[in-house]
Amino acid sequence: QVQLVESGGGLVQPGGSLRLSCVASGSIFSINAMGWYRQAPGKQREFVAVIVIDGSTGYGDSVKGRFTISRGSAKNTVYLQMDSLKPDDTAVYYCNVVLRSRYWGQGKQVTVSS
Repeated sequence: QVQLVESGGGLVQPGGSLRLSCVASGSIFSINAMGWYRQAPGKQREFVAVIVIDGSTGYGDSVKGRFTISRGSAKNTVYLQMDSLKPDDTAVYYCNVVLRSRYWGQGKQVTVSS
């Protein structure tokens, strides 16, 4: 069993910042990658960011230059720093971890609105 616990998120004004955190626990013997996807109402789930086993990162085009993914020293924790937030960033953000399979968190709501 693999559990992902997300924290952070909430309501922020345009131009503001938020930070999401995700901790993986359980049968996590070898993490290949951790990252974030998001899903806005009426839209498909969209790739946001990933950090892989060697520490390299990747970002979706819509968040490049504004979002930063990082991980904790224990490598079972991943963070998403979101800056210069826009209303279009409003979505439920899902943490995921890639072992031999991909596992998902419950999701955290991020709302960007004035």
